[in-house]
Amino acid sequence: MSAVSVVIRCYNEEDHIGRLLQGISRQTVRDVEIIVVDSGSTDGTLAVVAQYPAKVVTVPPQEFSFGRSLNFGCAAAGGDYIVIASAHVYPLYDDWIERLLAPFADPRVALTYGRQCGDDRTRYAERQVFAHWFPPASDLNRPTAFCNNANAAIRRGIWERFSYDEELTGLEDLEWARRVKRAGYRIAYVAEAEVAHVHDESYRRVYHRYLREAMALRRIFPGERFTLFDFVRLWLSNMFSDYLHAVYDRVRWREWPDIALFRLMQFWGTYRGFAHSQLVSSGLRQTFYYPRDRKGKRALVGLAPHPAQRRIDYAEADARPPGS
Repeated sequence: MSAVSVVIRCYNEEDHIGRLLQGISRQTVRDVEIIVVDSGSTDGTLAVVAQYPAKVVTVPPQEFSFGRSLNFGCAAAGGDYIVIASAHVYPLYDDWIERLLAPFADPRVALTYGRQCGDDRTRYAERQVFAHWFPPASDLNRPTAFCNNANAAIRRGIWERFSYDEELTGLEDLEWARRVKRAGYRIAYVAEAEVAHVHDESYRRVYHRYLREAMALRRIFPGERFTLFDFVRLWLSNMFSDYLHAVYDRVRWREWPDIALFRLMQFWGTYRGFAHSQLVSSGLRQTFYYPRDRKGKRALVGLAPHPAQRRIDYAEADARPPGS
């Protein structure tokens, strides 16, 4: 039985999942069980998956929720540690899994999550979101329950005690982390365990993503309100923060309208999701919504990998047959 299982949730990910599976095959951790949880793909996703040594678990579309699909995957996994990855991420380095699992040497750590960045398909404003949420410095004892299971790992034994909430419309990872922290466990952020996260969504899909996440946050975290004033203030402050970074990064002017529209959809979706109801505690509010600080920006540009890390050459990997 493998000590490590990778659980990948997917739906119509034909364009992305192959690169993730390639990246897993190039890791320094070799004995890895792959569990793909599919919720009714109608494209060529499963044909791509069939080229790799992966087990497919199916969730009927009418029964899907993010938490339920994770519970299906974790139940099928045999590893002591479960790495959780979105089907549209791919690791940048060959020690991604190794780095993600390293903090489990501390028995108090229940969950680890790694850094995320965009690639050339990612909107500039969303790259700023990633840079804010996933800084370049690791923190092996996070003070809040913030995490993200597009790139995370958990102990299977703790999942057996704390399954994921199957009723939430999103943010089941954050709700899970909140419960295990209350039980006395730690959450570790590992900046060296980095993946590229591909989001090439329409504005409508951006709106709906933040809408459903706001609905989940309203349920998870009673507390502050998100008013129309909050919407206007946070849209404008984040938009102008992005513009300052765009000047620094010499982003082309024709990309600037996209910044305004992405941030508009982000915060309008949030406002509509909360519907003047309760929001999130102040610490998590700062993480989720406030603009990225200018301080330390130079350290975020062109970060060198750790000396032991080797970047995966996907052009080389694409030229090889699967499994070679």
